[in-house]
Amino acid sequence: MIYNNSTFFQSEEDLPYEEDLLRNPFSVKHWLRYIDHKKNAPKNAVNIIYERALKELPGSYKLWYNYLKLRRRQTKGRCIIDPIFEEVNNAFERSLVFMHKMPRIWMDYCQFLMDQNGITRTRQAFDRALRALPITQHHRIWPLYLTFVKKHDIPETAVRVFRRYLKLCPEDHEDYIEYLISIDRLDEAAVKLGFIVNHEDFVSKHGKSNHQLWNELCDLISKNPDQVRSLNVDAIIRGGLRRYTDQLGHLWNSLADYYVRSGLFERARDIYEEAIQTVKTVRDFSQVFDAYAQFEDLSLIKRMEQAQNDPNPTEEDNIELDLRLARYEHLMERRPLLLNSVLLRQNPHNVHEWHKRVKLNEGQPHQIIATYTEAVQTVDPKLAVGKLNTLWVEFAKFYEENGQLDDARVVFEKATQVPFIKVEDLAAVWCEWAEMEIRHDRSDAALKLMHKATVMPSHKAAYHDETETVQNRLYKSLKLWSLYADLEESFGSFKSCKAVYDRIIDLKIATPQIIINYGLFLEEQNYFEEAFKAYEKGIALFRWPNVYDIWNTYLTKFLRRYGGTKLERARDLFEQCLEKCPPKFAKALYLLYAKLEEEHGLARHAMAVYERATSAVLPEEMFEMFNIYIKKAAEIYGVPKTRQIYEKAIEMLGDTNSREMCMRFAEMETKLGEVDRARAIYAHCSQICDPRVTADFWQAWKDFEVRHGNEDTMREMLRIKRSVQATYNTQVNMMSAQMVNVSGSAGTVADLAPGVKDGMRMLEAKAAEVAQMESRLVMPKGGNILFVRGETQGGDREGARVANPDEIDIDDEEEEGSGSEESGKEEEVPIQKQTVPSEVFGSLKKDDDDDD
Repeated sequence: MIYNNSTFFQSEEDLPYEEDLLRNPFSVKHWLRYIDHKKNAPKNAVNIIYERALKELPGSYKLWYNYLKLRRRQTKGRCIIDPIFEEVNNAFERSLVFMHKMPRIWMDYCQFLMDQNGITRTRQAFDRALRALPITQHHRIWPLYLTFVKKHDIPETAVRVFRRYLKLCPEDHEDYIEYLISIDRLDEAAVKLGFIVNHEDFVSKHGKSNHQLWNELCDLISKNPDQVRSLNVDAIIRGGLRRYTDQLGHLWNSLADYYVRSGLFERARDIYEEAIQTVKTVRDFSQVFDAYAQFEDLSLIKRMEQAQNDPNPTEEDNIELDLRLARYEHLMERRPLLLNSVLLRQNPHNVHEWHKRVKLNEGQPHQIIATYTEAVQTVDPKLAVGKLNTLWVEFAKFYEENGQLDDARVVFEKATQVPFIKVEDLAAVWCEWAEMEIRHDRSDAALKLMHKATVMPSHKAAYHDETETVQNRLYKSLKLWSLYADLEESFGSFKSCKAVYDRIIDLKIATPQIIINYGLFLEEQNYFEEAFKAYEKGIALFRWPNVYDIWNTYLTKFLRRYGGTKLERARDLFEQCLEKCPPKFAKALYLLYAKLEEEHGLARHAMAVYERATSAVLPEEMFEMFNIYIKKAAEIYGVPKTRQIYEKAIEMLGDTNSREMCMRFAEMETKLGEVDRARAIYAHCSQICDPRVTADFWQAWKDFEVRHGNEDTMREMLRIKRSVQATYNTQVNMMSAQMVNVSGSAGTVADLAPGVKDGMRMLEAKAAEVAQMESRLVMPKGGNILFVRGETQGGDREGARVANPDEIDIDDEEEEGSGSEESGKEEEVPIQKQTVPSEVFGSLKKDDDDDD
């Protein structure tokens, strides 16, 4: 292209730039500077400068990129058929002669062609770009290429492009599958989906698990059986069933749905039946059963609609309709049994589920027998959940209820050979067998069974030795021996029954109840001494507290039998019993011992027993025991003899019971006329009686003083009450009052925050108020007695005396007497003597020797 000088520059301002270019025609910087200077010039002038620059520097990526960008910008707003588009295309083609390794140029060119909607030309440009660029740059071209082929309705071209792309990026199979589904090419989509599902190392870009991909494949092939022909649907879904055992329900439904959509309804029904017979979880069963029931329901509805539309239904049509209805009803009736089968497939050793299965088959003897047979053959004793022996027992009882005793015995015989885990399970089988024989009046057979079951094996085995079989350990089963003993008592002889009980004791498996039963049996047969020997054997076997029932029965029976005829023997028994008797069981035994001594022995011995009982029983039973002791002592020796018992009770009992005992003691002394003794008892008890809690005690003492005392005794009682009250005081009020009296301005935290209700401050205020009231309180003459605190008046003055604000105004001698009692508890105050003038005494003056 040839340009004249008028075309090169438009003004004199361009001349310096032209001169620079003449000197440096191969400098990109000078060309870009000139272009920047001409950016506001007409587009033609800028284009000419770019063309000149590219003529000099055809390998400059910067010039080509900016030039092509400028030319594309110049096409905006133009019609698609404008020649300028072709000019820009030619510019891109010229640039690619030198820039064919630059992916950015190819991407801009392809995007520009896509905007022109030239499909073939654009596709060819993409292909040229992929051929020109190295493979490491292809990832920049393919996304744009795929966007192009998906944008236009060219499915065949798009499929071929995708296939080429997947060779480079196989991880994008999901995008290809989505596109195939969108263009309704489901067969190839299913093939590709099956391909990625079978590759365990495939990682989904969308975060889908292999199981989710399996579900998508199943949905795709099951819902489109007409279009998916390249895959074996049955084999694929069954492969998923083997692989994903925790999601069987959905896969089974997909397989059945495939056959339903294919029109193979009987085959679909077979699939549903197979599914509900093989699934192992309730969730999968529910999914399959619900789908099965819906299928049958829709099939029935469809057939009923056809029958209604058919004006002339044939007999075959009616039979088919009835058949479908019966099939649907049968399916719904079978649901509980099918669900039970699922649970048994989960754990075939679940005994409870086998029992439920038998109940579900109620009314069907053959099914019940088959269920029991399958159960006892399936359940492993070591893995059984529940008691396996109940299955055998119920199986035998079923035959018994139907009158087949021989078959029931066969079942029991087989059950006795089962290697149960616990001995008691095997013992239960033998016991049930014996009870069945008794129900049919075959006591001899029952006794033979018990004898057979309890025979000692060839070598001894410990009951808890799990290395031995339960059959070898059965001879030590207490349950079996207990039934054997009961049967011998009812149907056997005395000798055989006694032998059974002796054998139980020899095996050392007896319980206290067995010993008691043995003794009662011997007593019923009038073998009293043998019964007592049995009790003694039991006593030797057991320790406290298990031996209590045996001792209690033994002593009761012995006393009832001999009374006082064998007193020394009875005493020896009681002493032996009480030697190691815990306090919990001592009360009843001591009372029984004391009763024996009262009725047949000496009163002195009875009192000794009661006295021992008071310290041998539990602390909470001591009070009751002392009451009994006191009552018996009063009856036998008289009331005065109970004083020592009362004193001992007061020492040993707790505060509450001791207080009650003191009040009763004082009341007794009062009735006996011993007023001073009663007063001393009240004074002693007052030390454990808080006036704020035990007002009844102080009221009782006050009533006592009113009836039997005088002013001195009343005053002494009040003084003691104040002293005790001060002792029980929690010191809060006293300390607060002292602080108020000493400081007068003691504050609390509440002083810093007026208006706040501080608990300590309220206590201090209350204590101050009490102190003021007590200081002002005086005793009016002839008034009632006031319960106030006594205080020392006079300070440190010499000769100060102790003043009591509530003292009664009587003569001086009584005052001195009462003061001497109180002064005995306080420190003696030294009194200084002074000489008194003789004029004071007058004629009453005595000699100096008498002054002392």
